[in-house]
Amino acid sequence: MVRDPFAVDTPQLQDVLDALDDPDCRTIIKHVEEPMTASELAETCEIPLSTMYRKLELLSEASLLEERIEVRTDGRHTTRYDLGFEEVRVGLDEDRSIEVAIKRREQTPDRRLSELWSEVRKEI
Repeated sequence: MVRDPFAVDTPQLQDVLDALDDPDCRTIIKHVEEPMTASELAETCEIPLSTMYRKLELLSEASLLEERIEVRTDGRHTTRYDLGFEEVRVGLDEDRSIEVAIKRREQTPDRRLSELWSEVRKEI
Protein backbone atom coordinates (compact mmCIF):
# COMPACT_ATOMS: atom_id res chain seq x y z
CA MET A 1 0.00 0.00 0.00
CA VAL A 2 1.37 3.40 -1.03
CA ARG A 3 1.46 6.02 1.73
CA ASP A 4 -0.24 9.33 0.95
CA PRO A 5 2.77 11.63 0.42
CA PHE A 6 0.62 14.68 1.19
CA ALA A 7 -0.60 13.39 4.54
CA VAL A 8 1.02 14.93 7.59
CA ASP A 9 3.09 12.42 9.55
CA THR A 10 2.97 12.69 13.31
CA PRO A 11 6.22 11.27 14.62
CA GLN A 12 6.53 9.59 17.99
CA LEU A 13 7.77 11.91 20.71
CA GLN A 14 10.62 9.54 21.59
CA ASP A 15 11.79 9.37 17.96
CA VAL A 16 12.07 13.18 17.82
CA LEU A 17 13.82 13.40 21.19
CA ASP A 18 16.26 10.61 20.26
CA ALA A 19 17.17 12.33 17.00
CA LEU A 20 17.61 15.76 18.60
CA ASP A 21 19.67 14.26 21.42
CA ASP A 22 22.15 12.72 18.96
CA PRO A 23 25.16 15.01 18.25
CA ASP A 24 25.63 13.58 14.73
CA CYS A 25 21.95 14.20 13.91
CA ARG A 26 22.25 17.80 15.09
CA THR A 27 25.35 18.20 12.90
CA ILE A 28 23.44 16.87 9.89
CA ILE A 29 20.53 19.25 10.53
CA LYS A 30 22.99 22.14 10.79
CA HIS A 31 24.56 21.35 7.41
CA VAL A 32 21.48 20.60 5.28
CA GLU A 33 20.98 23.88 3.45
CA GLU A 34 19.70 22.25 0.27
CA PRO A 35 18.82 18.67 -0.70
CA MET A 36 21.96 16.52 -0.38
CA THR A 37 22.88 12.88 -0.93
CA ALA A 38 24.12 10.66 1.89
CA SER A 39 27.64 10.81 0.43
CA GLU A 40 27.59 14.60 0.26
CA LEU A 41 26.37 14.81 3.85
CA ALA A 42 28.96 12.29 5.06
CA GLU A 43 31.75 14.36 3.50
CA THR A 44 30.37 17.72 4.67
CA CYS A 45 29.65 16.55 8.23
CA GLU A 46 32.76 14.34 8.47
CA ILE A 47 30.68 11.32 9.49
CA PRO A 48 31.47 7.84 8.09
CA LEU A 49 29.00 6.84 5.37
CA SER A 50 27.88 3.70 7.24
CA THR A 51 27.05 5.84 10.28
CA MET A 52 25.44 8.49 8.08
CA TYR A 53 22.84 6.04 6.77
CA ARG A 54 21.82 5.14 10.34
CA LYS A 55 21.54 8.81 11.29
CA LEU A 56 19.52 9.62 8.17
CA GLU A 57 17.11 6.81 9.06
CA LEU A 58 16.79 8.17 12.61
CA LEU A 59 16.08 11.69 11.32
CA SER A 60 13.61 10.42 8.70
CA GLU A 61 11.70 8.34 11.27
CA ALA A 62 11.42 11.46 13.42
CA SER A 63 10.06 13.38 10.38
CA LEU A 64 12.94 15.85 10.64
CA LEU A 65 14.35 14.96 7.22
CA GLU A 66 12.55 14.24 3.99
CA GLU A 67 13.82 11.73 1.47
CA ARG A 68 13.51 12.79 -2.15
CA ILE A 69 14.15 10.72 -5.22
CA GLU A 70 15.98 12.60 -7.95
CA VAL A 71 14.80 11.03 -11.18
CA ARG A 72 17.50 10.75 -13.85
CA THR A 73 17.09 9.95 -17.51
CA ASP A 74 19.73 7.20 -17.29
CA GLY A 75 17.54 5.29 -14.81
CA ARG A 76 20.03 5.65 -11.92
CA HIS A 77 17.92 7.61 -9.46
CA THR A 78 19.47 9.31 -6.44
CA THR A 79 18.04 9.87 -2.98
CA ARG A 80 18.53 13.35 -1.57
CA TYR A 81 17.74 14.46 1.95
CA ASP A 82 16.28 17.81 2.92
CA LEU A 83 15.01 19.35 6.13
CA GLY A 84 11.38 18.52 6.75
CA PHE A 85 10.66 21.22 9.31
CA GLU A 86 10.98 24.87 10.21
CA GLU A 87 10.37 24.49 13.92
CA VAL A 88 10.07 21.77 16.57
CA ARG A 89 8.20 22.45 19.80
CA VAL A 90 8.01 20.19 22.81
CA GLY A 91 5.38 21.10 25.38
CA LEU A 92 2.58 19.94 27.62
CA ASP A 93 -0.91 19.19 26.35
CA GLU A 94 -4.11 19.77 28.33
CA ASP A 95 -3.62 16.44 30.17
CA ARG A 96 -0.09 17.54 31.16
CA SER A 97 1.41 14.92 28.87
CA ILE A 98 4.45 15.87 26.82
CA GLU A 99 3.74 16.36 23.13
CA VAL A 100 5.76 17.34 20.10
CA ALA A 101 4.67 19.71 17.34
CA ILE A 102 6.59 20.08 14.11
CA LYS A 103 6.02 23.07 11.86
CA ARG A 104 6.55 21.83 8.31
CA ARG A 105 8.20 23.65 5.46
CA GLU A 106 6.07 24.87 2.58
CA GLN A 107 5.23 22.13 0.06
CA THR A 108 6.25 23.19 -3.45
CA PRO A 109 5.02 21.27 -6.51
CA ASP A 110 8.54 19.85 -7.05
CA ARG A 111 8.66 18.63 -3.46
CA ARG A 112 5.21 17.02 -3.76
CA LEU A 113 6.17 15.21 -6.96
CA SER A 114 9.42 14.01 -5.39
CA GLU A 115 7.58 12.65 -2.35
CA LEU A 116 5.02 10.89 -4.53
CA TRP A 117 7.80 9.32 -6.61
CA SER A 118 9.58 8.20 -3.42
CA GLU A 119 6.47 6.38 -2.24
CA VAL A 120 5.95 4.70 -5.63
CA ARG A 121 9.60 3.53 -5.66
CA LYS A 122 9.16 1.93 -2.22
CA GLU A 123 6.34 -0.21 -3.61
CA ILE A 124 8.20 -1.39 -6.73
